Amino acid sequence: SGAGSSSGAPRLSQAYAVLRIPRLGLRVPVAEGTSKQKVLDKGYVGHYAGTRQPGQEGNFAVAGHRNTHGEPFRYLDRLEKGDKVEVETRGATYTYVVDKILPRTSPRDAGVIRPVPRSLTEPAYGYDAPGRYLTLTTCTPEYTSRYRMVVWGRLVATRSRG
Repeated sequence: SGAGSSSGAPRLSQAYAVLRIPRLGLRVPVAEGTSKQKVLDKGYVGHYAGTRQPGQEGNFAVAGHRNTHGEPFRYLDRLEKGDKVEVETRGATYTYVVDKILPRTSPRDAGVIRPVPRSLTEPAYGYDAPGRYLTLTTCTPEYTSRYRMVVWGRLVATRSRG
């Protein structure tokens, strides 16, 4: 499903949703793609191309900077199970609830953004069954990009606009 297809995929590098994390007082635009130059360095959170869109079956996966460039995910490590993460698009607001946290994995751990996310390097972390998942990724420890921290949530509510 490329741009202009019936899925209405967002154009690359364009902000098309807003991510809100009430516990962190965070409100940040979500743009398509994870290009450092075009997305992450502008202070946006980037949607991993090839993962699902908000509210869809599968995994809506995003990345954000921990330090510099607006550092939207600076305090991602303060999230706890049960915290809400809201994603607002033009059509609806999707509410996810954090239920799993992977403190540290390899930057190359592609399992964390699969449709049914599970870490390839830390296989105790992840899910076994299809669902509607949210994945938040950022670098860890602070001021390095040696590892990734991953926070996962499940969709609990969808509120249509209009």
